[in-house]
Amino acid sequence: MATHLPYTARTSSGDVFEISFPLHAETGSPMRVAQLLTAILETLDREIAVLGETSNGDVLQALSMASAIRTAMIHAPLPVTQRLATQLHAAALRAMEAAERQAPQAGHA
Repeated sequence: MATHLPYTARTSSGDVFEISFPLHAETGSPMRVAQLLTAILETLDREIAVLGETSNGDVLQALSMASAIRTAMIHAPLPVTQRLATQLHAAALRAMEAAERQAPQAGHA
């Protein structure tokens, strides 16, 4: 089983992130994880384009709430699933600290 998920994220502002996300030891399908991540990011971009200006704080808040709901949906004691969700989130944030970021060139040549 893979221990990391290499992932390229292209943002609507033109930034490109090259990320190596650590995978949980019990990951069922790294491919499915990548597919879901892509679907989530594409859906966010599409919805923000329709809704108009949306603050990054509002997006983070909605994602956190969705994560909390998905965490509570797991049939296990809530402290166990909360700990797992917290660990997964912290690992993903650490991966972003190490990610390579390429920003589009600005200005005129």
